[in-house]
Amino acid sequence: MGVNQSGLPLLGSPAFVTTRLDFVVNWARRNSLWPMPFGTACCAIEMMASAASNFDLARFGMERMSFSPRQADVLICAGRVPYKLAPVLRRIWDQMMQPKWCISMGACASSGGVFDVYSMVQGIDTIVPVDVYIPGCPPRPEGLIYGLMMVQEKIRRESLANHAELRAEDPLAAGRPRAGDQEVADLTGPFGNSTDQNRVSGLVATDAVRRSEDRLP
Repeated sequence: MGVNQSGLPLLGSPAFVTTRLDFVVNWARRNSLWPMPFGTACCAIEMMASAASNFDLARFGMERMSFSPRQADVLICAGRVPYKLAPVLRRIWDQMMQPKWCISMGACASSGGVFDVYSMVQGIDTIVPVDVYIPGCPPRPEGLIYGLMMVQEKIRRESLANHAELRAEDPLAAGRPRAGDQEVADLTGPFGNSTDQNRVSGLVATDAVRRSEDRLP
């Protein structure tokens, strides 16, 4: 390519740039992520703070919290998810267009946190595939920003050759939790429901004591 004395290209001279297709596609994807916020508890307050002036999530090209799954590609689940809400979370995930990624923000979303009870999902990875887990109760906005940077790094390493493998989805699982009945029982442990709780504690009913040590004085 011809240039003049100032180093600028001459008019009419051919100009081209060579690069890898994977790099260009991943560059565009990782710098234009649109979050789909799914806030259910205190983690959602920290997620809101990450978009405020002190942290300015907009510098990552993520200033648009879409609240529309069909126009988003990063699901941020911030807070606890009860089993009643699990199909809703799954449906939102299914409505998001490919390619898409998921962030589990906080201890409750990642593992149930302190809510080891029969009504709470013990980790949203039993409902949707999770790409990045952010620890904390709740994590600070810096934690969410770092998690989004990890998503960007994950996108940077993807290849179009693995598109089918990375984006494979089962249409029959749409709107349903991925965990089966037995897996749900294993996840909830002795707190599965009142019947299991009584059986583990040795109580035939909630007001019946089989062993004296079953109840505290």
